[in-house]
Amino acid sequence: MSGIKKLAGQTLWYGIPTIASRFLGYLMNMALPFFIALPEKTADLVQVYTIIPFLNVLYAYGLETAYFRFSQTHDKQKLYNTLSLSLLFSSIFFTVLLVLCKDVLVSATDLQEHPDYILWMAAIIAVDNLNTLPFAKLRQENRPRRYAFARVMGIVINLFVVIFFLGIVPVMVRSNPDHFLQFIYNKDFGLGYYLLGNLCGSLFTLLILSKEIKQVRFHFDTRLWKEVMRYSAPLIIVGLGGMINDVLSRLIYRHVVDLPMQQANHELGIFANIFRIALLITIMIQAFRMAAEPFFFNNSKDENAQKTYARVMKFFVIACCFMFLFIGLFLDVFRWIFTTFADPRWAEGLEVVPLLALGNIFLGIYYNLSVWYKLTDKNTYGAVITVAGAVITIVLNIVLIPVMHYTGAAIATFSCYLFMMISSYLLGQKYYPVPYAVKKLIAYLTLVVLIYLVHLGLLKFISGSLIFSISTGLLLFILFAWFVARIEAKELAKLPVVGKYFNR
Repeated sequence: MSGIKKLAGQTLWYGIPTIASRFLGYLMNMALPFFIALPEKTADLVQVYTIIPFLNVLYAYGLETAYFRFSQTHDKQKLYNTLSLSLLFSSIFFTVLLVLCKDVLVSATDLQEHPDYILWMAAIIAVDNLNTLPFAKLRQENRPRRYAFARVMGIVINLFVVIFFLGIVPVMVRSNPDHFLQFIYNKDFGLGYYLLGNLCGSLFTLLILSKEIKQVRFHFDTRLWKEVMRYSAPLIIVGLGGMINDVLSRLIYRHVVDLPMQQANHELGIFANIFRIALLITIMIQAFRMAAEPFFFNNSKDENAQKTYARVMKFFVIACCFMFLFIGLFLDVFRWIFTTFADPRWAEGLEVVPLLALGNIFLGIYYNLSVWYKLTDKNTYGAVITVAGAVITIVLNIVLIPVMHYTGAAIATFSCYLFMMISSYLLGQKYYPVPYAVKKLIAYLTLVVLIYLVHLGLLKFISGSLIFSISTGLLLFILFAWFVARIEAKELAKLPVVGKYFNR
């Protein structure tokens, strides 16, 4: 159980900054309804942040995972040098290509009103990509404190710039037209300040990581690079397929929904907003992955590795269940915030959030399951699963969005991640069997869905008031926590920090 303790401790270290940074970023994105009155005004920004993940995959081409894999068997400094130089030159190439193809991208993404967004996007991706391997190095060397500092400071700078230019400066300029801040503020730039904030945060992070960057030596091992590329090439397909599954619905929404452009933009803004709520689960998943990926590789030679991975999966699913309940049982709180402090139209579509949240849980489970093809160098299988998932995503989005709008997009996301999870489990048990507690995990997931449905029924047939909703939601949440504590008391007692409360 010591391995679990180590992973739990590292997850806390990575989790705190990741949750803090992601949550600050989440709040910044959730602040859009309060900066912008109408959802359709955010459509172009949504489009940009839908494209960025795709390009991030191409820019990084699987080298982060490859670094963890090859650091187990190769000279770490030589590996770090080679991969860092590869990323540097490829980033320059891709960025120049983006700039040269600016007009084509503007036309393809319907960004005619904000063509400059493409240039901002290229700069953000290039800088973020240069941060990739320094962060991977910190994770591989188990240096979560420095990792935490760099992550948090980057998002703090990002947040400060956005709030300053979209919240503080407009108020000061309106109250005093002669204020000196008018010389640095451009009203027409609008939500572009989100991109400026993102770039400033990325540059500041790069500055913090300068020590790790200075450790790069200009020595490129061609043979090692070719070996790494043979490993990472399928991961590019995995990454691109994953991005298709994650963001395709928002990328193509305006093109497939049969609505006037203004209404399509409105629904896209709404869908992006409710998607952000579901991404609360992704915050936790991301925190876990920061610690889990190097943990899986570092412990792969342990004789009890499979049993450890099974325990990790169980605790992960339990944590996801709590997050699902937090979102599903207190959805009315989000509705109240939007209707009270922003335009009520921002609260549209909240009923599909639990479906998106459950889909994201399946995605998190899939990330856990994917350890089998990464450890066995069978990345091609991961690519096949992801491509198949992408096909499902594409077909269902094209078929369902015109009929069911963003509900159809949510169903497509849910179906894709369900398929990927099941497929990865079945193949994984064939090539790298892990004794997962499948029946117990299914029972937990089924139980939280039933709890959500019970809560929904109570609101529908007894009372729909906010106080009643919060009260019953809190009670059901506590009951589930008590149930898990009783069932998993022995396992929980072995965990760090919280374990002492279960030894009584």
